[in-house]
Amino acid sequence: MSYKKWFDAHALKHKKIVDKLVGENYTKEQIVDYFDFDNMLKMENDFCPLYKESKKCHDMDSLNCYLCACPNFRFSDDGLDEKDNKRLMSKCDIDNGEEYIGDEHIHQNCAPCSVPHHRDYVLKHFSLNWKDIMINCPVT
Repeated sequence: MSYKKWFDAHALKHKKIVDKLVGENYTKEQIVDYFDFDNMLKMENDFCPLYKESKKCHDMDSLNCYLCACPNFRFSDDGLDEKDNKRLMSKCDIDNGEEYIGDEHIHQNCAPCSVPHHRDYVLKHFSLNWKDIMINCPVT
């Protein structure tokens, strides 16, 4: 699956959950808290393929899944640039995480980074429209 197809499909899943919570009059804080890993694992098991394995994508105690795709992650299915004679497919705007270097492509490996998965970070950049955060989030 391409980055773009995943991004669009995930945005729809995210919107469906948020719309449900807004319809139940959840506050901003309650919506963010709903996206806590432990709650999502129980309540929205289809949101992430890792939930079926009870596995976190980042090694942290309190993982918030609201910004599942990091707003600092940049990608292009056609590639962003060339680097070391390889196509750069994705990168981090805050130079966190690490690169996965394949034979022909370089991809961002975000596993070592937890920046967008802290409750305070999510609240700081909160919008009901997840895609707006992903596209417009300032780098901090």
